[in-house]
Amino acid sequence: MKEVEVKILEINKEEIIKKLLELGAEKVFEGEIISHLYDFEDKRINQGRKLLRLRKKGEKNLITFKTSISKEQSKIEEEIETEIGDFEVVDDILKKIGLLIRRKAEKKRTSYKIANVLFEIDEPKEDVPAFLEIEAQSEEEIFEYVEKLGIEKERVKNWSGGEVLAHYGQLK
Repeated sequence: MKEVEVKILEINKEEIIKKLLELGAEKVFEGEIISHLYDFEDKRINQGRKLLRLRKKGEKNLITFKTSISKEQSKIEEEIETEIGDFEVVDDILKKIGLLIRRKAEKKRTSYKIANVLFEIDEPKEDVPAFLEIEAQSEEEIFEYVEKLGIEKERVKNWSGGEVLAHYGQLK
């Protein structure tokens, strides 16, 4: 599946939620997210502009593999994701085949949806202000909602979560 997304930093969470609800958004998730990003010692996954992630999202556990396609106006990636049973068992399997956890992240996420457009408000545990991620099928849809939410186009970033952390000096 192709994933097209952008991030808007330092949002006013309450204001964004109010605007989303006025636009007819429905809350689809609220809870904690724990993510582990994996790579081999030689960093061959990341160097190939790819990412392997194990995530605990509320009661769901997901494994995801992403390949970067483009980073012009938005971040576009090919994403393969599936739900898995036990987070700790899969973590152990990945480590036993030689993968290392390169980064652990925790955040609170509140997600809203309008049609096929997903709006995710992330509040990382690190010292990073809340930010909004908009994910859609196309850049046109994303920028339509950027405008509807009254967000200046200059504030839109094509960044990954790691780039957000690095921007705030929180990437370990």
